[in-house]
Amino acid sequence: MNSTMVITTVGIVAIAVVGIGGRRAPSKELGEWTVGKRRFSTFTTWFLQAGEAFTTFSFLGLAGLAFGGGVAASYALCYLAINFVLQYFTAPRIRQLGLRGGYLTQADFFVDRYRSPLLGKVVAVVGAVFLLPYLQLQITGLGMIVQLATGSRTGGNWSMVLATVLTVGFVLWSGIRGIARVAYLKDALMIIGLVVLIAGVAVSVEGGVSGVFESVRESHPQLLTLDQPGYDATFFVTAVLISALGSGLGTMAHLWPPVLAAGSGRALRSNAVWLPLYQIALGIPVIVGFAGVLLAPEGAAPNSVALTLAGQTLPGWLVGLVAVAAASAAMVPSAAIVVGISSLLSRNLFSLRDERRQLRTNHLCVVAAAGMALVFGLARPGLLADLLLLTYGGLTQLAPAIVMGLAKRVRLGATPALLGIVAGVAVLAWLTFGGVDVGTVDTGLIALGVNLVVTALAHLVLRGSGVAPADECRAEEAAQRCPDGPGVPVTSPAGSET
Repeated sequence: MNSTMVITTVGIVAIAVVGIGGRRAPSKELGEWTVGKRRFSTFTTWFLQAGEAFTTFSFLGLAGLAFGGGVAASYALCYLAINFVLQYFTAPRIRQLGLRGGYLTQADFFVDRYRSPLLGKVVAVVGAVFLLPYLQLQITGLGMIVQLATGSRTGGNWSMVLATVLTVGFVLWSGIRGIARVAYLKDALMIIGLVVLIAGVAVSVEGGVSGVFESVRESHPQLLTLDQPGYDATFFVTAVLISALGSGLGTMAHLWPPVLAAGSGRALRSNAVWLPLYQIALGIPVIVGFAGVLLAPEGAAPNSVALTLAGQTLPGWLVGLVAVAAASAAMVPSAAIVVGISSLLSRNLFSLRDERRQLRTNHLCVVAAAGMALVFGLARPGLLADLLLLTYGGLTQLAPAIVMGLAKRVRLGATPALLGIVAGVAVLAWLTFGGVDVGTVDTGLIALGVNLVVTALAHLVLRGSGVAPADECRAEEAAQRCPDGPGVPVTSPAGSET
């Protein structure tokens, strides 16, 4: 076992140990495990939000996109800027409603605001299905990181198993507090790893960082434009829009616990102002991707560029440090994603009323979700690859209903919201798997347009027939049927009848 593999393995174990240390007392209910006591400081909330937003894509994906698509990779920096502007307004409101309604999950919001357990169950299924391939991406990415850093495919597979087991262990033991503890370490490692990586590139290219762009301009000028096949201006604009709407409007279930756990809306607004500083760090993988055009061997896979260059320009122990940083960028989001999936299933899909049973079922769902992602990653890594294309576009179909639900008075009914979500997801699946050629337009954006049309038409039809939206069903009439709910009583966020 070489030094790189030793450092990587020790680093992965150390990350899990830090997470295990986050537990204060045994969690006896799902609320404490998922959102703590809802009093997390600005400091803790900062690292939770950053830790779950910056993933293996920050190391592998961005560099690979810059390597193959050039300046199109900068779409990530653009959509994140818009994302934080949107979060400045949406996150404090989500926290406010969550505190008042006792939300633990994204689906609780839909159940409460639309008075529809059925809508909550559909949202839980949509969230879990579209987050599973995202979880597999993190686990598979970690294996790729170790394989590229050490040159051992077997070592990469074993690292996937080890990291998954350890991540599940500290999540079950510590919940969101363990994720917060690891997020502190992860961000520090990520910055160090990126700085080391850019330093290796700077000393390997004549003229340093500025020399990278000068050389690319001379040898591959097309990479500095948006005129490339597959990476044109249409791709750039639609990718920015769908990604910004999806992340900024709270469509990803695993990003809700940090918001719900925040001690104040002020903390969330402060983070929305200052978290864009991380975009400075995200510029480094883009530069590394351009350097790969000059330094990487012919035929190199785009996603392997960052660590291939690390191996070419750095000593083994520094490559190990970069690999540990990249591994942490996979483990923290993985932990958050399994919390998001398991909470949706145990609380909203199964609708268990007893808190202890919810927590036990939740833990089983954690193991099941992580186990499925690991098995797919090891046995058939391409099985969920196509579904991954639907992740952002699919979850963005929740955006219209979330926006309407954030209003002081919900004027949209549960039925139109449900029909819009189902229509959007169906169109997205058809466009993605049906071989429909839409050019470089993001299919999620097309599906969102259909979603909006169906939602609006259903709303007008029901309005015309005299059916009232969910918010017009008064709380004191909770024992009666809510006209716009799909034949179900008004419910509490947990799904129990009130």
